[in-house]
Amino acid sequence: MRPLLTLMVFCTLWTFSLGARADLYSEVNALVLTSQWDKAQAMADAHLKTSPTDPQMRLLLSHIQTGQAQTQAAIATLRALTLSFPELPEPHNNLAALLARDHRLDEALVVLQAAIQARPDYALALENLGDLHLALAAQAYAKALAIPPSSTRLQNKKLATEQLMQSP
Repeated sequence: MRPLLTLMVFCTLWTFSLGARADLYSEVNALVLTSQWDKAQAMADAHLKTSPTDPQMRLLLSHIQTGQAQTQAAIATLRALTLSFPELPEPHNNLAALLARDHRLDEALVVLQAAIQARPDYALALENLGDLHLALAAQAYAKALAIPPSSTRLQNKKLATEQLMQSP
């Protein structure tokens, strides 16, 4: 079964990152992509001690925390990042993905809408919005089925929605 919403797998190196700084982000990102969480964490923490507001490293930190199954820490990191930099769509998208995985669909919807407001052409966030609407539909159908009498039509809608959510 595919994840409900998709987290960005890697961080984009923003144009203000130059030279050694870009190398640092590339190195931490490479560690994230190869699941070397402890090394990535140490490098991110060291950098954030001297540059605590760096949005790119904070986004990488959230990936590290997610990889280490520290979902609540990653949510807190991303929530703080969205407050500091509301114009960046990636933290909103990633926060929505984590909230959806935590079955907090209504919160995820609000956050995902902020990602799309920040960048209306953000294809991944738009895809995630579609996935989120499917999950909300499945949830509504399940609630409706619990109220007698249930119908075959309603059961078919619930099954069709669940099949769409499971497609690769």
